[in-house]
Amino acid sequence: MSIAAQIIELAQKKGVLVSCAESCTGGLVAAALTEVPGSSVMFDSGFVTYTNAAKMKMLGVRPSSLQMFGAVSEEVAREMATGALAHSGAQVAVSITGIAGPGGSEHKPEGRVCFGLAAGDQLWATTQEFGAMGRSRVRTAARDHALTLLVQGLFSLP
Repeated sequence: MSIAAQIIELAQKKGVLVSCAESCTGGLVAAALTEVPGSSVMFDSGFVTYTNAAKMKMLGVRPSSLQMFGAVSEEVAREMATGALAHSGAQVAVSITGIAGPGGSEHKPEGRVCFGLAAGDQLWATTQEFGAMGRSRVRTAARDHALTLLVQGLFSLP
C-alpha cells in the first residue's frame, strides 16, 4: 500500500479531512493524494502559495513573520499549516516551504525545506536539509516527507 493510500485509509477511519499548503512542491502532495481512488472522502483542499503575497492572502501568513524569518522558515511553515486548517474544512494539514534550487544562500542553502503540521490542536514544524541534489529530487523528497508527516499527524489524533 502506498503512503498516500495509507493516509486516505487512516483519515477515513478517523473521520477527518486533510488539506495541504505547498510552496516549493507546487502541488505535488495534493497530486499524490488525489492520485489514489477514493481520495475524495478525505482530501479537502490544497493551497499552492508560491509567492509571499499568496501566502498572506490565501493562508493568512503574517507579513511580520515573512519579514523577520523569511518564507523558508519553521515559523512560516507553522502559519501555513494553521492557515490551511482555517481556510478549509480539514482537521489535519501539512505545509511545505523551501528552496528546491538551483540557488540558495549561505544562510538558506539549496535543499532546505521547512514543514508544518497541524493536527487538531497540535502544531509542529521541522526542517530537513536535503542538500543540493537538484530541483526535481528536492521536490520529490519534500513531497515524500510531507506525506510521512501526514501519517504521523493522523496517528496522533484520537
